[in-house]
Amino acid sequence: MDRYNDIGQLFSESGTRYRRNPIYPTIPPTVDDIYIITTIGDRYDTLALQFYNDSSLWWIIAMSNNYEKASLAVKPGVQLRIPGDKSNALQLYSQINSTR
Repeated sequence: MDRYNDIGQLFSESGTRYRRNPIYPTIPPTVDDIYIITTIGDRYDTLALQFYNDSSLWWIIAMSNNYEKASLAVKPGVQLRIPGDKSNALQLYSQINSTR
């Protein structure tokens, strides 16, 4: 899943191609969510690979836990929510970014 596909390409007056920054949705909790306690070496991308078989979906876990820093590393001993339904998060992302 390429999360930049929904954003589309734009062009400046000089013809330079660019994309807007993506907007990430708020992902509401559901009864299907999984809660984990992080350990040393956990990262959002490796957790996404473990739970979703796709490391590029790291942002779903990060946004579900109100994480806005520039690192994929997670502090050990923190409880994280892993959304059980990644398709809902992907649909929300697509809706927000395709209407801009």
